[in-house]
Amino acid sequence: MWMLIAIGSAAIFGLAGLAMKISQMRGGSNATLLLALYVSGAAGFALHGAVEGTLNALLTDWRIWAAGAVVGAGSAWGNAVFMKALAYGPASLTSPLVNMNIVLVIAMGIWLYDEPFSGSEATGVGLLLLAIILIAIRRQEPITIREKTWGLYVAAGILLFSLRNGGLKVTEELQLEATPILLAAYALSALWFLPPLLRSGDRASRRIGWRWGLLAGLFSYGGLQLYAMALETGKANLAAPIFATNGLVIALGAILIYRERLTPLQSAAFVCMMAGLVVIRL
Repeated sequence: MWMLIAIGSAAIFGLAGLAMKISQMRGGSNATLLLALYVSGAAGFALHGAVEGTLNALLTDWRIWAAGAVVGAGSAWGNAVFMKALAYGPASLTSPLVNMNIVLVIAMGIWLYDEPFSGSEATGVGLLLLAIILIAIRRQEPITIREKTWGLYVAAGILLFSLRNGGLKVTEELQLEATPILLAAYALSALWFLPPLLRSGDRASRRIGWRWGLLAGLFSYGGLQLYAMALETGKANLAAPIFATNGLVIALGAILIYRERLTPLQSAAFVCMMAGLVVIRL
């Protein structure tokens, strides 16, 4: 059951990335997009928490806000430094390197929490990591680095996204409810992206960014909520790499919507992903 939840988390979170791509393709304001994403995502977590009755923890347990600040920083600042890294280096190299934060989450599950890791599971995870790398490679893009600061942004992105993906595992082990933590994280992230909105774009670009950002936030809420459930019922060293394959959903969506052709490398990535999921299940 946990594996279906993990696959669902990757698929739904990937739709959030696809909505962000559509906004960029249509000229939407990135600042508005990110603010809207965190606003609607926070609303989703608030409604979810109200239904399950876990919002009281926001008022009674300071650890919820502390964890929310860490997870929120990983999400908001991770996105910020990732965009900076893309400005200085090729996406073909930047994206797979930043996605290697999953390796840190896997190591944490094995070494800190003694999660078992069989040979078939290790093979499956290796195939998933290979899929993540292949999907980001663009052969027509030159692999050149314009600034030395690119490496610093990439390193920061790896560490920050590890705070988001691995932080939820830590809070789960501490027996803290995931929903109020994610609500705090998204609310704080929304505050972070409010000042840039006041300085960004024209009305048309803001309107586009707001519309697609709200949709992206709902998918982001659904994906992370399922990811938290997968961590509760499964193992971080398996749930995390499955969740990280959400980039393949973005690629598939771009192929369907913008009629982009499936490259041989993308085809290989899909094959590796499917093979990895099958091997993990063995």
